[in-house]
Amino acid sequence: MTGIIQAFNEGGIFMYCILAFGLFTAAFIAERANALFFKMKDVPSNFRAQLLQNLSKGDYLGAQNMAQNIANTTNSPLARIAALGAQLRTNGAGDDELQARMDESLSKEISNLDRRTGFLGMFGNVATLLGLLGTIVGMIHSFGAVASASPADRATLLSKGISEAMNCTAFGLIVAIPALVAYAIFQNKTDKAVTALTESTTEIFNDLLFLTESDRVAANASQQRQLSGGRSVERPAPSMTV
Repeated sequence: MTGIIQAFNEGGIFMYCILAFGLFTAAFIAERANALFFKMKDVPSNFRAQLLQNLSKGDYLGAQNMAQNIANTTNSPLARIAALGAQLRTNGAGDDELQARMDESLSKEISNLDRRTGFLGMFGNVATLLGLLGTIVGMIHSFGAVASASPADRATLLSKGISEAMNCTAFGLIVAIPALVAYAIFQNKTDKAVTALTESTTEIFNDLLFLTESDRVAANASQQRQLSGGRSVERPAPSMTV
């Protein structure tokens, strides 16, 4: 620990900038890992089957409550989108409104999945550049001091400047490597989650669209039969030609 502190102090002013980015990197890694791997869980394997069971019976409110309960317990974006779609159908929303609102909800969930991940890539690149900048500044100080120093002090000043330069490079890479590795892992996880969410949302939208459409067609046909059975149909009198 003493050696690390000494190396940090010898690195110059840019070490504090690298330290700040290192703290931000650690905080963002912890937050993204918690959000993508621990906080968010998948819906049960029979989620769609339960949803279809309610929709096939025309129980849109039951489908909404089931999806909302799963969303509350698993924090699943798919369950929240399904609950919204069932709620819209419960309130008698049309097909266009259903598609528009579900697309809005899907976009919001994708944005929540992808937020802050890009900062890790930026932190890794900036930490590397700060290390490089500290290296260049250290070398400038080193050669500038050597040029005006006495022959007895040149070796000491040169080693001090090189130490400053190398420490900045090392600490910059120490921050950059975990940031870039974490960025790649989280981005891969996000891409897979977004693809699965988009495909599942499309399936649930089609279920809501076609099952509720068949219910409306059946209801209209039943209403027409009732109206036809409750009144007499008058036939036009035949025309007489002379």
